[in-house]
Amino acid sequence: MTNIPFKKPIYITKPLLPDLKNVNEKLKEIWDSGWLTNFGAQHALLEKKLKKYLNVQHISLFNNGTNALMIAIKALNLTGEVITTPFTFPATPNSLTWNNITPVFCDIDDKTMNIDADKIEKLITPKTSAILAVHVFGTPCNIEKIQKIANKHKLKVIYDAAHAFGTKINGKGIGSFGDITMFSFHATKLFHTIEGGALTFNDKNLKEKINLLRNFGIKNEETVLAPGINGKMNEIQAGIGLLVLNMMKKAKKTRKSLYETYEKHLKNINGIKLLQNKVNVKKSYQYFAVRINEEEFGTSRDKVYKQFKKYNVFTRKYFHPLCSEYQCYKHLQSAKITNLPVAQKIGKEVLCMPMHEGLSKKDIENICNILKSFKK
Repeated sequence: MTNIPFKKPIYITKPLLPDLKNVNEKLKEIWDSGWLTNFGAQHALLEKKLKKYLNVQHISLFNNGTNALMIAIKALNLTGEVITTPFTFPATPNSLTWNNITPVFCDIDDKTMNIDADKIEKLITPKTSAILAVHVFGTPCNIEKIQKIANKHKLKVIYDAAHAFGTKINGKGIGSFGDITMFSFHATKLFHTIEGGALTFNDKNLKEKINLLRNFGIKNEETVLAPGINGKMNEIQAGIGLLVLNMMKKAKKTRKSLYETYEKHLKNINGIKLLQNKVNVKKSYQYFAVRINEEEFGTSRDKVYKQFKKYNVFTRKYFHPLCSEYQCYKHLQSAKITNLPVAQKIGKEVLCMPMHEGLSKKDIENICNILKSFKK
């Protein structure tokens, strides 16, 4: 079979867009209220609905996930060093650096691509204040072991769940674990508010502190209690979020079908490794990642990435380069190549495939056939 390039570009992601009629109605509602920001009716309603959807105790909304993560670190009074993963988006370690904290990179697990819980303890020093782990591609971390280590060494635990909107473990929302969990609502994510984010947590005492820090530290008109920043989600973001949330059930059903189509066509290809499914985990279906073993597949991930473009298919090398290889971090002892062998290997193998509601099962089948044609 001769593979023909797609007439229109197939991008890795495409934002879920509400009908413009509904958007205009929502905008009129906001305009009529005369309330554009500072915790209006849209914000309050979205916070209430997301708390239920994510199945969490407490939630605070933000203008983006990075500000949310920076405030989570500040709210927990973290200092010194925090153990994290090199296989993540730059916002993860950057949020530590902006809080004057040194990220300590821990190698990752070969199966899940998450931080390897078995390698955390040896990195703990008297300066360590927390573990910042990422649920990569929506696959949950080893939450039991991480919490056990944290309890033993009196450390805080923050989870970056930017990829894990709606993920559940044994029916429990992913945002229920650790001390604080961050969600990203960027336009490229499964659920979005154009730009946005949230923090979820179980300790109700954190709510006031987090909310103070996202609003300049202001308690009332005359009282400022902390050196906070402006992390507020505005009413238009929240209004769009409410519309997108109404689309989630259908979107997840579509993504599940596309995900399973990828699995069906790629599961038995020598040299292509898929993420393993866990029976107790409800997936987010945000990304579909494959690992390409050059020796077995006959061509490298980088060559596959370039060849796909000839067919008008745009994939992403998430996460390459590793955060530990950035100019601002590669001087760290923990960033040495010899300390991160698994991350180094996976960083050269992973390719995220197109995954969004604008694709059909036939599109996925064609993409899979193109990928198979690269095998040598």
